[in-house]
Amino acid sequence: MKIKHVTAIALVVVVVVWMAWPRERGALDDGYALPASDAAVTAVAGDTPITSDNQTFTVRVARIDAQNYTQQVRVRGQTKAFRLVDVRAEAAGRVVATPVTRGARVNAGDVLCEIAIDTRATDLQEAISREEQARMEYQGALDLQARGLQSRVGLAQLKAALDSSTAAVKRAELSLQRTRITAPFAGIMETRAVEVGDLMDMGGQCASLLDDTPMLLTGLVAEQDVGKLTLGAPVSATLLSGESVTGKVTYISRAADSTSRSYAIEVEIDPTEQSIRQGITAEIYIAASETQAHLVPASALTMDDAGLIGIKHVDASNLVHFAPVTIVGENTSVDPGMWVTGLPASVQVITHGQEIVFAGQTVIPDSSWSTL
Repeated sequence: MKIKHVTAIALVVVVVVWMAWPRERGALDDGYALPASDAAVTAVAGDTPITSDNQTFTVRVARIDAQNYTQQVRVRGQTKAFRLVDVRAEAAGRVVATPVTRGARVNAGDVLCEIAIDTRATDLQEAISREEQARMEYQGALDLQARGLQSRVGLAQLKAALDSSTAAVKRAELSLQRTRITAPFAGIMETRAVEVGDLMDMGGQCASLLDDTPMLLTGLVAEQDVGKLTLGAPVSATLLSGESVTGKVTYISRAADSTSRSYAIEVEIDPTEQSIRQGITAEIYIAASETQAHLVPASALTMDDAGLIGIKHVDASNLVHFAPVTIVGENTSVDPGMWVTGLPASVQVITHGQEIVFAGQTVIPDSSWSTL
């Protein structure tokens, strides 16, 4: 057996013997044990009743008065253009010009695409000539009829020929006009679907035109909240891009979405906001009903034995009361807190110490620190 094995066995035997050797209690104390003074216990005499002195509890309170609070419905939505239209051709032909670049702003009537005229101009000239001929023949027939030399049937045939030629002129003019595909309204040319040299069929897309005056916010409102909304209600929204916008509700659907059971809404953004793009996610806050509520610190909320959320407050006799409350909103501005209903108009809310006191207990309220 090697020397290192013998040494290891010897150490194990020594440790086992040391641990098994009997010794007095005091021998186990070390430098980290509590001193004798810390182990002292204050006892109560056997004939003295054990009571709790409620007057020894001091809690911090703040007087909070009810305020007018406008409830808000929060909706997750996105920005949307007032309209996005595919501008299509009403006549077939070869594209000879696309004068507007993508992303450019255009006015109503500006040419977006131009189709080759081909024979349309000569067709119009022919139709005009035939109309002049038919008019002259009809005028001559009227003179003959006035002298009794033209029958009414012959005059009617000439009148029909004149009307037909006039209609042909209108068709030729319209066909010529349709070679110029124009913007139906002012907006931004979002996309261009054709280039010079492409052959367009009737109904082919020339471009897509976006109307951004005004931009909209769209979203889906839960069925339990849609009844709180009204047309024209003021709206504030924060876009994912960091911008803040305002507007008003312009549309509330009457039919729910079959899948989500929610209702579509549209909000018209203030027209001064012109740099907003379509499709940006937004947090929408819609003003709903107005009520009386208290703005309390979130830390003041507590729960009773039944699991109800409420506020503990102190009355004029310094008695603690528990009042169940309903949270109606959250304030995230300079003065953060929770808006709640269910409290008296003016109340001393326990803001610190509410977890160590109970309803019916007498306490000492301290409001000297409060700035509320």
